[in-house]
Order: sequence, then C-alpha cells, then structure tokens
Amino acid sequence: MAKGKTPQAIRGTQDIFGADAEAFAFVAETFERVRKLYRFRRVEMPVFEKTEVFSRAIGETTDVVSKEMYSFEDRGGDSLTLRPEFTAGIARAYLTNGWQQHAPLKVATHGPLFRYERPQKGRYRQFHQLDAEIIGAAEPQADVELLAMADQLLRELGIEGVTLHLNTLGDGDSREAWRAALVEYFSAVKGELSEDSQERLEKNPLRILDSKDRRDRKFVADAPKIDAFLSDEAKAFFEAVTSGLDAAGVKWKRAESLVRGLDYYRHTAFEFIPDEGSAAADALGSQSTILGGGRYDGLMESLGGAPTPAVGWAAGIERLAMLVGDKGETPADVIVVVEEDDEGSHAKASFLLSLLRSEGFTTELIASGSPRKRYDKAVKKSPNVLVSLRSGGDSSNVSGDADRKLLDIIDRIT
Repeated sequence: MAKGKTPQAIRGTQDIFGADAEAFAFVAETFERVRKLYRFRRVEMPVFEKTEVFSRAIGETTDVVSKEMYSFEDRGGDSLTLRPEFTAGIARAYLTNGWQQHAPLKVATHGPLFRYERPQKGRYRQFHQLDAEIIGAAEPQADVELLAMADQLLRELGIEGVTLHLNTLGDGDSREAWRAALVEYFSAVKGELSEDSQERLEKNPLRILDSKDRRDRKFVADAPKIDAFLSDEAKAFFEAVTSGLDAAGVKWKRAESLVRGLDYYRHTAFEFIPDEGSAAADALGSQSTILGGGRYDGLMESLGGAPTPAVGWAAGIERLAMLVGDKGETPADVIVVVEEDDEGSHAKASFLLSLLRSEGFTTELIASGSPRKRYDKAVKKSPNVLVSLRSGGDSSNVSGDADRKLLDIIDRIT
C-alpha cells in the first residue's frame, strides 16, 4: 500500500454506526430479553475451531465447506476455520465439556460469523447471527418452544408480514425411503435438470426440492412428497408440533418443499419468510429467510458423540435490523451544559453527572464551543431535562420535565 493512502474496509464487511448501529443493538438486546423469558442459558463460543468440526458437522459436499469457509493453517500446523455458523461449535462444546449432565440443555448466543461469498443486500462475509438450541430433548414440545420463542422475538421486534413455513423430514426410515423415491423420480429427467441439481442427485437429492432454477422448478411440483413415506411415529411427532403451535397461537403454513439436505436432519424443518407484498418482502425480497432451523438428531454422532436429539434456529441480525425501522438514539434523561469555562463550573458538572448516573439517569455533558452554541446543541438533542451550570451565584437553571428526585440531586450541588 502506498504511503499515506488510507486503508479501506475489506469487501463484504461493514462499519456500523448511527441509526444502523442502534437498530443492530435493539435486535441483540431484544433477543437477550426474550431468551431470558424462556430460560435459555447464555454461552460464548470460540470464533475459530478445528476445520474438521465444520467439515464433519456441516458436510464435505456442502457449498459452505467446499467454497465458503475461511480456513488457515496455524503455526502448529493445525487447520483452523473461522466459524461459518454456531451449531457445530456448540455441538462440539456439548461433547467436550461434559454439558450432557445439563440435558436437556437450552442455550443461546449471538455474534459474528464468516463466509466467503458474494456480498449482497443483507448478506456479508462477516455477518452476525442470533442462535438458540435445545440439546438432549427428543420431545416435539422442544420444537414448539423454540418456534414460540422465535415467533415472540419477531413480534417483540415489531416485525410484521412474516409467516412460519413448516415441514417434516420424518424419522430416519421415512427420510431414507423418501430419498430413494426422489432419486428414482429425478433420475428419469436428469438431463433436463440444472447442472447443480444433476450433481446433487446422487449426493444430496433433497436439495433439488428448494432449487430456484427454472429448469428444476417444473419438475419439483410433481416430485414425491414426504407425507407418502412417513411412519406412524413421524406422523404423530409432526402432529404434536403443529397442534402445539396452534395452542401457542403461532401461525404457520405447510411448505412441502422446505428441506434440509444433510442426513442428520430429522422431523421438523422451518423458516420464517416475508409474505409477498409485505413491507418485509419489499425490504428483503419475498424469498429471503430471516430465521430458520430444524431438528438435527444425528449431528452429535457425526462428531463422535452418542446419539443425541437436538433442535435449533438461527437468524441474521443484519436482516432483522433492516426490518425494525429507525431506532434512533433515545433522548438523554439529562443534558448538562457548562455555561462558563472555569474550574468551579466543570467541577460541579463532574459531580452532578456522577450523582445522576449513580441514580440511573442517562446523561451527557456539553462543555465545548461558545455558551450559545452549547445551549443550541443541547436543545437539538431533545433531552427530557436540560441543566445549565455556572460556578457562582444562581448556579443552576433547570428546564424540562424534571421529577422530584432529579431536582433533589441538583439541589445538592448548588
């Protein structure tokens, strides 16, 4: 880089400031409040793991592993990868830290993830997600609780025009029978499928069902449906999930083409998707998933653990922040303006700010520029209460809706 030239941000990353940062924080803070209502424990996970954690958990044939991961060799010769998602790392931690003793374990986290893909609206190479998981619970009620939590989160964020799309992938036997039927069906038209779907036919045929390529879509409508292959146990599980959602007041619609390609996924698969014509669809596009997940009862085995039922979901903070609207900074409870640049005025201001903050008032000090400019700057910030300080005589002037507690604090310094 030429000397003196300012470095630029890396493509696919972003510097978040102002209203965008406030919306981002609002999403994270709302998530923290909602996860506490549902008694999910907070966990913090490493930003990088051994590459095999993701290659074994996500699958060698997936685009994430084969094309999108940020992997590197460290000085010890180990292959490490910046996390592209949370679930694999949480599963690894569950096995290596003995968290089985807490099963069923409800955990939640949020933070940055990394994928090398083409940056576009609402999609970045460093992005941020919310994540919630229930590990060690085989009952359909766990799925219901997670979905109710997701639905409440979206409502608390004020996001409307979004519908839960729901499907079942059946149990292991149901899924395998369905997979075989799909291979037979799509093999008959293999030459007319897209190149990606021709490759998926042997490795991951369920993924053909959610292809957006027009060459594939004309065959998807008549493809075999999972319902024809569901065992009685799988049917009962899905009925328990849907009846539980109805009882919880969570609206949903059946989405028979909604799938998860990896073999360890079972039973429930779901996505919250903007309704066509809604404000959310206008902002993101009607096919943009804003929250999604499913039951992954076979994942722990892929990491060398015992069979362990689990279900979870993730949501992009950037996408949610785009939908919550302008969350400008909340006006300060009190803004203190120092009218005179002398030691007495500044000392009083410091003392007053300390008292106010210790009592829980949000405060800001304005002490630069001319007295007139200071006052004008304070007024533009629309504080609930404005306090002007001078060093001697009548040393304070209060304007705004000051309560008795605030007035008592101000009286203590005058």
